[in-house]
Amino acid sequence: MTNVPEINFNNGEKIPQEGLGVFLMKDKDQFMKAIKWAIDAGYRHFDTAAFYGNEEWLGQALKESGLKREDFFITSKVWNSDHGYDKTKAAFEKSLKKLDMDYLDLYLIHWPADHYIESWQAMEELYKAGKIKSIGVSNFKEHHLEDLMAHTEVKPVIDQVETHPYFQQKELVKYLHDHEIAHEAWSPMGRGSDGIFEDTVLKNIAAKHHKTIAQVILRWHLQRQTVIIPKSVHEDRIKENIDLYDFELTNEEMDKIATLDTGKRIYRDPDDTQWLQKTANTPLPE
Repeated sequence: MTNVPEINFNNGEKIPQEGLGVFLMKDKDQFMKAIKWAIDAGYRHFDTAAFYGNEEWLGQALKESGLKREDFFITSKVWNSDHGYDKTKAAFEKSLKKLDMDYLDLYLIHWPADHYIESWQAMEELYKAGKIKSIGVSNFKEHHLEDLMAHTEVKPVIDQVETHPYFQQKELVKYLHDHEIAHEAWSPMGRGSDGIFEDTVLKNIAAKHHKTIAQVILRWHLQRQTVIIPKSVHEDRIKENIDLYDFELTNEEMDKIATLDTGKRIYRDPDDTQWLQKTANTPLPE
């Protein structure tokens, strides 16, 4: 098994620094194979969400692995249409039932849609009851975190946000570090269509280390103390994405990658209140 390092949370718990994200995995047969390949390759951290519609498959795949529940670190998230105290509690129980588990390692508020404070208060209760080992957020900017922490008791352990070499979130990363909140990157390699896999700087660094550009990007995240959840349904990519622990980027290489930041998102802005409102009013399918 690959020796994936762990990141310490502010509550004393730990998270494997690398896991497999399962967003957009919508074919069950493909999904089950991907989880098996990932487990065989050494992944023990899996990141899902109610919105992804595949929690049930993940629970089934982990059961079929023959490993114990405590061997895994499992994250899920509450969707925008389930915000509010009672709705969040019900959504959590639904996720737990689909995963066929009696606790989660990490539960996140997926987006800062309205009523996230009431959702957090429900999550605090579930955390104190031992149903969730750690609670955190996803797609929260500094002002969302300030608002949340001003009105609640338990500090988030992590913020999962879009982060890649072309959108490095330097100010948010500093804020999280200063507040002892872990930083987790979704879409850690950006998007192929943005030209990142043809980038000359990354190509040169990859050639020097005899690694792929994807491996260089993921290694850059690791050395920034970022938790990463690269997604793939291809066996060779799944193996490649965890083969990161036999090389290191130099300070000069890290500095070169730092210059690639465009400050531009590829995906949704967490301050897009119109979209947040729309999704909050659209319930997830049963």
